[in-house]
Formats: sequence, C-alpha cells, structure tokens
Amino acid sequence: MDEKKYLQAKKRVKAKKEFFEHLSTYLVMGGFFFLLNAITSFGNWWFFWPMLGWGIGVLFHYLSVYGIPGVGQLDNEWEQKAIQKELERMGGNEPKAKPIATEMEQQEELDLDSFEPKAIEKKRWKDEDLV
Repeated sequence: MDEKKYLQAKKRVKAKKEFFEHLSTYLVMGGFFFLLNAITSFGNWWFFWPMLGWGIGVLFHYLSVYGIPGVGQLDNEWEQKAIQKELERMGGNEPKAKPIATEMEQQEELDLDSFEPKAIEKKRWKDEDLV
C-alpha cells in the first residue's frame, strides 16, 4: 500500500510541476507577444487573442491538476467520500463502504506471468486451414 501511495504522490507532483511549467511558459510568451505587439503595431492590440486561447488551455490544465476551487478534484477518492457521506445521510448505521478498486489497481491484480493455458485435448482444425 505504501508503494501505491508513493506512486500516486509522485504522479501528482509531476502533474503539478508540468502545470507550473505550462503557466510560466504562458506568462513569458504573454510578455513576448505584448512587446512584439507594442513594437510592430502599437494601436492594434492583437496579442489578446492568442493569449485568450492559450489561457483557456492553462485554465483546463489547472482544473485537471487541482480540481474545481471549493470542490477539489473530482476523482475516485472524491467519489468514495461522497458515497460515504450519502450513506451516512441516508441511515447512518451502515458500515463504511469498501472502496472500489481503481482501474489501475485492477490491472495490477492481473498476473498473467503465472498463467498456464490448458493443454488442447483434441485439435478440431487442420494446420493448413490456419491463416
């Protein structure tokens, strides 16, 4: 379990780092576009448009990393907490729900290295029929 938590923490830190790299690139390029716009066509402020489109991308990147402000990230952990709150609200006496395994955990449980296919008892085909 500790290794899983470590891998999840490492993944979150990497996502946060990538977001800050994205944000810093956005800010540096915003300054560059502003200066380029001021030098080339001072009265016609076009730099807003690429920065607006890119800013929407930065916003979605933020939401994917940190979630919606006030709500947090809407992931499996959030879903499990919401289910638990709903169960407590409905009756209050139910035991805590067992968390549903995530897709990643389900894939880790599959151990195909030890899989040994059963011997084919009788062939129902001719080898020359196979493509």
